[in-house]
Amino acid sequence: MGEGRYCSDTAAAVIPKGQCRTGYEPTTSKMQKSQIEHLYKILVIGDLGVGKTSIIKRYVHQNFSQHYRATIGVDFALKVLNWDSETVVRLQLWDIAGQERFGNMTRVYYREAFGAFIVFDVTRAATFEAVSKWKDDLDSKLTLPNGKPVSVVLLANKCDQGSEFLAANPGKMERFCKDHGFVSCFETSAKENVNIDEAARCLVKHIIASENDLAQSVESDTVTPTLNSFRSNGNCSSCFKS
Repeated sequence: MGEGRYCSDTAAAVIPKGQCRTGYEPTTSKMQKSQIEHLYKILVIGDLGVGKTSIIKRYVHQNFSQHYRATIGVDFALKVLNWDSETVVRLQLWDIAGQERFGNMTRVYYREAFGAFIVFDVTRAATFEAVSKWKDDLDSKLTLPNGKPVSVVLLANKCDQGSEFLAANPGKMERFCKDHGFVSCFETSAKENVNIDEAARCLVKHIIASENDLAQSVESDTVTPTLNSFRSNGNCSSCFKS
């Protein structure tokens, strides 16, 4: 369960200092004696009209509107998750306008994000063809401090309207994700609330694993005068499903 709020900023899209931090800064803080807080900036990107705003509003506020209003610049929302009994996760969801890939501001919007959703519309094949361009744009402008790409989940949205494109190409989305470095993919519907929570939980799981890897790499760069000191690194498996 979680709670959320929705904000909008069509200009600089900068949350006031002191109100938020990203995953690149120290992301843990004591909330109570037994709770630790993580704060992550998450991008939601994809072509115009694929349902990015609807996905965010469904996830944050559990509502859906048939009335379409194109995002201008960037909007952002906050989702609070009680991840487990000891951990609270705060997600800054940045809803970036579909036309922004053709502008010069995406580098600013992407800065210090720790993960992303790339969304396409299953009823419009052209929006799937644009996914690789969004992924390339993201990878060229944003990496983790260790140089690795951020975790990205692909969302095939509007599956409630039928997915003839996916049905005609079985397995294509999974193969595409593996070839292009996505951690997972989901068929989603903001209208019917299909796989929204599941996709978000999958992304957060991978982000937490990436953050742990970063912490381990920092520790491994520190030389200590001990003998026979070995570290085993666990691999984080992806969670492909639909």
